[in-house]
Formats: sequence, C-alpha cells, structure tokens
Amino acid sequence: MPSTQYGKFYELCRNTGNLRSTLPVCNLFYESPSRRGGGFGDGCNLTGIPLNGGDERLANLGSILIAFFAILTSLVLIWRSERKRAAVGRREMQIFLLGYIVISICEIFTIGWFPLDGAIRRGFAAVHIATIIATLWILMMNGAVGYQLIDDGTPLSLGLIFGSAALLFVGTGYIALDTGFSFTNYWKDTLSQPNQAYALYTLYQLVPLVFLVVFFILEAVLVLRVLGETKPMIYLVVAALLFAIGQIFQYVISRFICNGTNGAINGGLFETGFNLAAVITIWIFWSSITEDDWPMPPPGGSTYT
Repeated sequence: MPSTQYGKFYELCRNTGNLRSTLPVCNLFYESPSRRGGGFGDGCNLTGIPLNGGDERLANLGSILIAFFAILTSLVLIWRSERKRAAVGRREMQIFLLGYIVISICEIFTIGWFPLDGAIRRGFAAVHIATIIATLWILMMNGAVGYQLIDDGTPLSLGLIFGSAALLFVGTGYIALDTGFSFTNYWKDTLSQPNQAYALYTLYQLVPLVFLVVFFILEAVLVLRVLGETKPMIYLVVAALLFAIGQIFQYVISRFICNGTNGAINGGLFETGFNLAAVITIWIFWSSITEDDWPMPPPGGSTYT
C-alpha cells in the first residue's frame, strides 16, 4: 500500500525555494540542528541581492518591502477603525489587524529571508506559524461577532477571543519550536526526508483553510439573511479570490517564476502582495457593513449598526 502524502513537506519546500523556501514552516526543517543547510533536493533557489561581498544574500527583497508596507497599511486601518466608534466588532477587527502586523514582521525574516542566524530564523518561523493560526482564528471569530451572541467590544467578548487565540498560539508555537530545536526529540523524525510532520501539516495547511471557510460562511449568512443585502458580498468574494490567487502563486506557479528569473524572485513575492490585498478588502467589507444607514432589525434581532 503506498504511503500517504499527507503531512509531507519535502516537495512543498523544494518547489517553493529549496535552500531559501518562502514557506516559513520549511525553516524548521532545513535549518534544524541535525540538518542545517541541507536544502530540499534540486528545487530552484532564491539568489536575491548579495551582501557583505557576497557572503550573505538578501534573498527576497520584494516580499520584505511589501511586508513593510503591510505593517504601515495595517496601522492606518487600525486608526481608521478607531474612528468608526459605532461599528460592531471594531475592537475585534483591530485585534485581527494587530495579528496581521506580527505576521508581516515575521515575513521579513522568514519569507523575505533577511540574513539571520539559523536559530533566530527558526524562532521567527515558529512565531510566524503560530501567529497565522491565532490571527485566522480571530478573523473567524470576527465573523461570529456580528450575530451579537455576546456584546462586542466588552471584556467578555475580547477576553474569549484573545484568550482562545492565545491558547492556539502557545500550542502551535510549542510544536513548531520543538520541531525546529528538537527540545524533546519527539518530532525528530520529521527533520529527515520526506519531512512528514502530521501535527504541523494539519495546523499550517488544513486548520487555516477551515477558519477561512467558516468566516466566509458566517459573513455570507449575515449579509444575505440578516442584512438582506448583496453589495457587500462583492468585497467578501473579492477578498477570497485574492487570497486564493496568492496561494496559487505560492504553491503552483512559484517554481516556474523562480526558474524563469534564474532565482531572482518566486511566488512568495506575489503571495505576500495578494494576502495584503485580501486583508485590505476584508477591512473594506467590514467597513461596508458597519455603516450607519443599514436598516435596523426588529427587537431581539442582530445586525451591524
């Protein structure tokens, strides 16, 4: 019986950069103590810009610049959110944007491949992965906020969202750190080919997709059934398409871009850009359903105001 491909990172890492993969999880494998600098076969390697006479390289300058712009953009959106004082889910949206800022900072050192010691890069990779899970959980919770099961912006609402996200962050971060640093050697077997890490694969590949799908469904029901509107769905669908296109660039087209440019760039650059566009569109969607002119529901109903 052929072995399952579920949980195997080797091919994914090889196709997204080999020595300098633009999947943050790959840093945990080939920069681990037992396999430092081992690479992933004959995949295309990002060359980037030489530094210090060529001894070090800034591999993915484009992603670094986009990530820096994403940080600035998120700060502006947080400020814009603050001005919408009557908006349901304002604090929750701001927490989501703060999570995205942390992701963007990590991208500078993981996807962007800013020159770092291997141990520091593994630490950033672990934080990156854990923050992705926690931030998308917060986004999914934002989809539930509009139903007003608990009053938004209250200590209870924020505590439940932030507390549950913190638990996911700690749990995911521990698994990622123990994989990369082999503290307990529990996941030591995942450091060798084919890098089959079931826990990390589930958390990094499957769980975020589930969170995003649930968020989309929650918001679609809210807009179509509760608000009785269709126009905001344009923003929601566009955000989903932008995210999907970014993933296609990362997982499908990346190696062709890398080979075609002799390692100058790969799909990671476009994935970072499309993710930023998706986050901006999600904020626009949220803003569009928190306008003051939406019709109010009957007493006991739920809506954005």
